[in-house]
Amino acid sequence: MSDQSRTNQLLYQAELLATSTTDDDEHATARRMAQEEGALALFELALTSLLREVTEHARLSQHDWRYLLSDEGPAMAELQRLRDLAHEPDSWLSWLVGQLDKLHSSDGAAKRRAANPSMIAVGEQASLGEQLAAQLNAAKREVAALRETSQEW
Repeated sequence: MSDQSRTNQLLYQAELLATSTTDDDEHATARRMAQEEGALALFELALTSLLREVTEHARLSQHDWRYLLSDEGPAMAELQRLRDLAHEPDSWLSWLVGQLDKLHSSDGAAKRRAANPSMIAVGEQASLGEQLAAQLNAAKREVAALRETSQEW
């Protein structure tokens, strides 16, 4: 399988997990949280695959996303574009990096929903699954643009 095919596969699988529904039983919350964190983990794998894909011409020995997106990473136009994107607070990559930090922490990224009926909801915040679906769509648009730039080389 090519790097491009693997990136596509991982993004698709993450989207499937993020948008799947759970049965309404005693395990529904745990199942939802597992699906959300599983989708985030797949999104992380997709990011690594994307980095392999857009840097394949450089024959890098390391493809860890934290290193490649850091200031110490290789000086490449595609990586700089992604570094800049990671620093934009409203970008999919900035959101993903923040969620991956949570995922790798002892608290995890998925949260139980508050079940206090006496609380008044001030604003309906999108669930992690809904946020994931939106960020995956934004990532897919960026992947297409990165591939186009990478093919020009």
